[in-house]
Order: sequence, then C-alpha cells, then structure tokens
Amino acid sequence: MAKLGLFLLIVALSNQTSLACNDNKAEQLPGTRRELNDYWVDSNGFPPPSLTPLYYHEASPPEAAISYQGRSSLNQPNHNAKTFKNYFINKNANGKASGRFALGGLRASLINTGLFNNRFTPANTFRPLQGLGNKTPVTLNPNFDNLLTTFDGCTAPNGESGICAPGNICSLFGGRPSGSCILGKVCCINVVPSCGGTASLNNTHWQSPAVLSAPSTCTLTVKLDATFVEQKKPICQLRLDFISFTTSQPTAGTCTDTFQISGSTNTAPIICGDNNGQHMYLDVPSSLNGPTNVRLMFNFAAGTGNSPRTWNIKIAMLPCGANYLAPRDCLQYFTSATGIIRSFNWRDIAGVATRQLNNQNYNICFRTEEIDGQIANRICLTPCTITNGGDAFSITSVPGNLANSAVGTTGPNPLPPPVATVAVCLYDFLLIAQGTNPINGLVADRFCGNQLNPIPAGAAVSVTVCTRIRPFKLTYQTDNTEGAVFANNQGIIIPAFGDAGNVGFCLDFQQRIN
Repeated sequence: MAKLGLFLLIVALSNQTSLACNDNKAEQLPGTRRELNDYWVDSNGFPPPSLTPLYYHEASPPEAAISYQGRSSLNQPNHNAKTFKNYFINKNANGKASGRFALGGLRASLINTGLFNNRFTPANTFRPLQGLGNKTPVTLNPNFDNLLTTFDGCTAPNGESGICAPGNICSLFGGRPSGSCILGKVCCINVVPSCGGTASLNNTHWQSPAVLSAPSTCTLTVKLDATFVEQKKPICQLRLDFISFTTSQPTAGTCTDTFQISGSTNTAPIICGDNNGQHMYLDVPSSLNGPTNVRLMFNFAAGTGNSPRTWNIKIAMLPCGANYLAPRDCLQYFTSATGIIRSFNWRDIAGVATRQLNNQNYNICFRTEEIDGQIANRICLTPCTITNGGDAFSITSVPGNLANSAVGTTGPNPLPPPVATVAVCLYDFLLIAQGTNPINGLVADRFCGNQLNPIPAGAAVSVTVCTRIRPFKLTYQTDNTEGAVFANNQGIIIPAFGDAGNVGFCLDFQQRIN
C-alpha cells in the first residue's frame, strides 16, 4: 500500500509540474529575454530594441497560416526596430518588397551560415539568432541576387586580391579560399582562367589559359548589371591592374598581338608587349542606368613564332561617388607623393628595337598630396636610373640631333631644301604643361628626343622638369607610324622624318611644396 501511495504521489506531482510549465510559459519567456538583453548590453553597450515577431516568435503549427508569407504590400508587418535595418529588404517606389522567392531554401541557409552565425565572434558559442532563417517564413537577405557585391576587398597571403565572403559562398561562385577575414569569412580569390568567360564579381582575376594558338582571339566580358542598383552602389569605373602581361613585341611600333577594350566611355589605347605592373582606369556608363558590359579582348596574329602570351589582370569595380575614383578621362591615376610612371611596353633592356607603341593618346593624372602638413604645389619628373643598358627617355628624335633632347612643335630642317620647316614633338610627344627646369627657369610644354630637357636648342643630358599647373597631369601621344610624314600639296601637313629605336619613357615623379 505504501508503494502504491508513493506512486500516486509522484504522478500527482508530475501533473502539477506540467500544468505549472504551461501556466507559467509567459513568465519563462521574459526570463529568456532578460538573458538576451544582458548579453546584448555586454556586447554592444546599449539596450536592445523590444523583441518583436521579426526577431522571435513561437513556432506555428503546420496548418496555421502566417500572414507575412503572402509577401504583399498589405500584409507585411511594420517593423520599427532599426538595429539590423541594413540586413532587411527595402521597399521600392511601389511599396513592394524587392526580394525574390527563387532558391528560398538556399537563402535561409545563407542567412544561418553567412550572416547571423557571424554576428558574434567565432570564440563565442552563444548564437541566439542562429535559427532565425528557419523561424522566419521569408528570407531577409537583401544581397541574394548578387551576394558578393558589397563584401570588402582583401589580400591573400600570397599577395592575390579577393573579397571577404563566407566559405560556402566562395565555393558557390567558383572562388578559391586563401587566407581569412574577420567574422569567420575567407579571402575568396575569384579566377577566370579561360577565354570567352564572364566576370561579375569585384577583384576578379583574368588569367591566360594554359594553351593558346595563333591566330586566335581571347575575350572576357565584365558584366555590370542592375543588381548594383539594388545595393545603391552603382559602378562608374573599372580599374585593370596588369599583374603580369606579356605578348609579342610591336613591328615598327604597331602591335601585331593586340589588347583592346570596348564598352568604356573613355578611350583606352591598343597595347602589346611587356606591361607588368601597369594599370588602366576605365570610365563606364553607371550601372544605375541599366546593365553594362565591358569587353576585354586579345587578338593573336599568325606568324609571331613562339612569342610568350601570358597575363593576369585584376578587375576592380569602383562604385560611383567613391573618393578613390580617377578623374574623368585619366587612363592612369597615381595616388602617392612619389613613384614611377612608364609608357606601355617600356623596359630597361639594351637594344635598338622600337618599343614605343603607335596610336597612344591618353592622360596620366596625379592626386595632389599633402607634404609635411602642406598641400603640394608642384610635381617634378626625372628620368629613371638605368641599370641594364636601356633608355629612360626616347620619343621620336630629329635628324642631326638624334642623341639630344627636343621641344616645341616645329623646327628648322637640318637637311637641304626644299622643305624649310619640319615637325619637332608635333606627332610624338610627352606634354608637361609649363614644364620648367628649376635650375635655370627654361620652360617648354612638348618634350621628345632622347633626353628630357626644356632647352630649345637641345641638350645631350636630361634634367629634372617641374610643373606647378594643378591638377597635375601629363599627356602622352604618338601617331600611327614611325615612318616619315610627307607634306601634302597644300602644305597643310608639316613633314617629319622617319625614326626608329624609340622606347618611350620611364620617369620618377615627386610632389613638392617649394
């Protein structure tokens, strides 16, 4: 009897406990909320907003209808919490949600693994928001249509550039993880190692395929689509960094293998040869106005033998309004007080081959820097130091003055008549506005020949040339031939002698305050 009484007592206590749990459910939830509030205050330094159904709600029975599932503008709840406002979808002008239902299961997975699990440091196992993607019927990820557009850039241990992304997202887009970022993300290196591919992610590397034939064409299409509009970060420029770039050398200045660009609003010259370390800024129509494609294309000519053809080009997408955009119509842009500028295909190599490229016409710009607390008021240029027998400055010379500098646009013909005047720095030149020798004050604008010197008569030595014209900018131009230019019958065209062996220029620059 005693055992039976004890058994009945246990049953009664169990029932009472169950009833207490059900009756006091409302009391347990505030306790849980208090724990979350305490953690929030410790982590963020301020109290959290009131918990609304957006952050927490009881699981509904399978047959229950949840009004928010309809995704219409009439039944969406009005969320007042602002803490995570950038993580949730915005409404467009029609008041409709801008998200998509496509791959909804994937969205939930991405939120759980890529956002809310990383809201707290990896060492902290407390994950109060871990299951939010499953508890909320609609995935609230504004970046689903282009998941990587807003991720920060990163540099891998081997020096490659990429973007910070969750590991599963990096794999989803065919990237290669290399190194780590904050919040448990990886440095994702996106590489296109083939011809005919596309690039839609920031910091994509386009690399040459293992096998190339000639004649052939190899292209890459850079897609700037409307998904950037949804992120309110339309793209206005591309920056191409030629980490490596080697094709065959030009013939008399004209490229046989060519690299050219279409789809940009500024004109990029056709280039070839050796261009490791060079870069280009491309102005593109704002993706705010719709999809834009920019095409990069190599054309490899037949009969160029076993010329090496390799490249690794990093493509950075620069948003409109960024403070690191290049000024309009600046193909190259330098953002340091000192450095080196080189014409395309220039190398410190001994020899008589023509490395200067034809049909070059572009601006080289410099951001005005602060020097010792003052804004720089001039920039000075000096030919680079040569160590391998090359030539630091060699732009079309004048007969009778082949080793000397030259300036201006025309000069006396050193050969017998009938032509009295010939072109000097008229067709091929480097323009330095009010380029001045700081020692003797001599000034010139157009420079060519085999030395950099503003002396009108020409000199056999180069000097430092400075300009105070801001913003600091140089213009480099060559015509379409290294051959002679002949005057027409009307005398409109000023004749020029043919030339050979020009290599372009390499200049050290330094911004100064005096």
